[in-house]
Amino acid sequence: MFSGIIEELGVVDKIQRIGRNTLLELRVNSISQDSNIGDSIAVNGTCLTIAKRHKDILGFEIMPQTLRETNLGDLRIKDKVNLERSLKVGDRISGHFVYGHVDCIGIIRKKTFIQENLCFEIAIPVEFISLLRLRDSVAVDGISLTVQSKKSNLFSIYIIPHTYKNTTLGFKCPSDKVNIETDKLVSSLLPKQS
Repeated sequence: MFSGIIEELGVVDKIQRIGRNTLLELRVNSISQDSNIGDSIAVNGTCLTIAKRHKDILGFEIMPQTLRETNLGDLRIKDKVNLERSLKVGDRISGHFVYGHVDCIGIIRKKTFIQENLCFEIAIPVEFISLLRLRDSVAVDGISLTVQSKKSNLFSIYIIPHTYKNTTLGFKCPSDKVNIETDKLVSSLLPKQS
């Protein structure tokens, strides 16, 4: 489990097919210091297990379904990704509870600045829009954010300058894909759809 507060950006160093799975190796900084094989790391909001570790390189084995259902399948060498280590008992929760289980892929439709803040409008499959509530949390590429508006299959979020500078959202553009995880605690309280 994670909190949606990104610790650092990793850089894709290697992508290698191994049987049916794919080995993704990331060059990282501080999170490698106390990370071990078997630990969970959120990579663009997707919970992955460290399978390989050497100095500042962390390696993850990814199954085909994960590549299809997240934006990890679109990664290329030198791409940057959001990274967060899993929570420890007693940690402060600064964002919201993020499981690392991506619900769907969203497509950025608009990127605009409103005063000093960045606004993204994101399209998601219509069946997931009902799981979002205004002023509640949503994880976008693993970043804990707040739903500002929603209509049809679109919702919007605002990004403060700090988040813009310290996450992958700073260089995302319209038509880019982002991983979306709805707030599981909130959506469990919503009435069931028939």
